[in-house]
Amino acid sequence: MPLRVEPDKTFRDALAAADRPLAGMWVCSGSPLVAEICAGASLDWLLIDAEHSPNGLESILAQLQAVHGYPGHVVVRPPVNDTVLIKQYLDLGVQNLLIPMVNSAAEAEAAVAATRYPPHGVRGVGSALARAARWNRVPDYLTRASETVSVTVQIESEAAVAAVENILAVDGVDAIFLGPSDLAASMGLLGQQEHPEVRAAVEHCITAARTAGKPAGVNAFNPATARAYLDAGAAFVLVGADVAILARGSEALAAEYTTSNDGDAPAGY
Repeated sequence: MPLRVEPDKTFRDALAAADRPLAGMWVCSGSPLVAEICAGASLDWLLIDAEHSPNGLESILAQLQAVHGYPGHVVVRPPVNDTVLIKQYLDLGVQNLLIPMVNSAAEAEAAVAATRYPPHGVRGVGSALARAARWNRVPDYLTRASETVSVTVQIESEAAVAAVENILAVDGVDAIFLGPSDLAASMGLLGQQEHPEVRAAVEHCITAARTAGKPAGVNAFNPATARAYLDAGAAFVLVGADVAILARGSEALAAEYTTSNDGDAPAGY
């Protein structure tokens, strides 16, 4: 008899069950080994990124396999809100999607439709071939598929902020996630994600989400900013990235051991 498999709980389920905000980090290296190291750190969730990172279908699959069995939840961000790409991610076994650059309710509806089989959506049917259904080893996968998937949409433009209430009202949007860097750029404040106007826009969206009864998350590497957004009601945060931790950590080692106090290389170099 073949092994029967049950899908993991979704990020939607984790947010609903949480009694505190959920803290996570970006996984951007494209490395299954690094992803597994991060998964063992006891953070609540990881975001495997394919928008600004060197990740394709094969590397995402390898990372999903590497982190499976660790307690944190895994969310994956595709590079674009595209029906065909979302189908491929879902068939790989991605259960939790963060869809970037969702600027309107219509775009949010398209993202949700891409995760649903007809008649409720437009997802192509290939479960017998797909890891998502464990090759038809998940009982009744076709009728239960939407229960195994969570959809978070990213609010990262002035247009999205203006439409946030309508986006939140879309059935199947489980949460929103604020991207202050792109939001700042869209507001003519490139590189100024700490600008008061940007922070006010983020907090406006967090409040709108709380009013709608849906969780809002935010990217905030600055601890003080992260705390401020948590105090404003953010339900989940990203507070670091694998590549940033490696970059800053290696720079600190270099500063400590390859230069003297006057900036010259130490003796013997």
